[in-house]
Amino acid sequence: MPCLLIIKTMKDKICIITGATSGMGLATAVALAGMGATLGLVCRNREKGETVLKSIIEKTKNNKIELFIADLSSQAEIRKLAIEIKTKFPVINVLVNNAGGINHKRITTIDGFELTFAVNHLAYFLLTNLLLENLKAAPKARIISVASIASNYGKINFNDLNFEKRYDSFKVYAQSKLANIIFTYELARRLQGTNITANCLHPGMVKTRFATDMKNNYFGFFWKLINPILITAEKGAETAIWLASSPDAEGISGKYFKEKKEIKSIRSSYNPDIQKRLWEISEKFCNL
Repeated sequence: MPCLLIIKTMKDKICIITGATSGMGLATAVALAGMGATLGLVCRNREKGETVLKSIIEKTKNNKIELFIADLSSQAEIRKLAIEIKTKFPVINVLVNNAGGINHKRITTIDGFELTFAVNHLAYFLLTNLLLENLKAAPKARIISVASIASNYGKINFNDLNFEKRYDSFKVYAQSKLANIIFTYELARRLQGTNITANCLHPGMVKTRFATDMKNNYFGFFWKLINPILITAEKGAETAIWLASSPDAEGISGKYFKEKKEIKSIRSSYNPDIQKRLWEISEKFCNL
């Protein structure tokens, strides 16, 4: 009976998911499509995206799925993406910020930012802000951002956000995941009194394509070592799916979850000065 309630709840809902062609993004898309939601899938590669789209339709018998192509490391492409999404879906009920990764060497984007920070944080920040009006157009809307417990080892390095001085792949990743949590807390505060909630989550240690190019450093070695005990993408996606669809998550905002339960993030993430400062710097970096 609870399952039928969720299906009925999602039948007329519009859900946007980034990083939807593999791992947890794909698992989230399959689950929400199976609940009857209309999906907007954001991916980087059109050929792969079209293959995944057909696969989801075959699995769920739900053909209410649109494909959007964008490289989320490029702010110009994010802006173009936002226009396409807003045109197709004037009302958005759910936004799942899922796309992300880790890079074994320092790479700069076309906008001049370090790649991990750009994709894992700035893309969340910019796309969410550009879609806010469409989310506000829904009776109720939810923003879900996939963070990580790696944030516990992170620090927002305001003096060198782009790690120009000394690059360390894990520290860069940890900073970006901490930024996801801080962004969520500040976003929820700014959205108080509106119809939109904002939450983030740690999915668990998930067996996906994450860190597959990290073969020659300590983090890649560690990830390969623990690979046999990692959970499936479907298991990792359960909290994101719950936050997107469950009546039990309605009205909850500004929280950090693991296994569908609220958990605490590190102390620095609750600092209002850090929250405000990261938001203002992100606005500047994104020309908002």
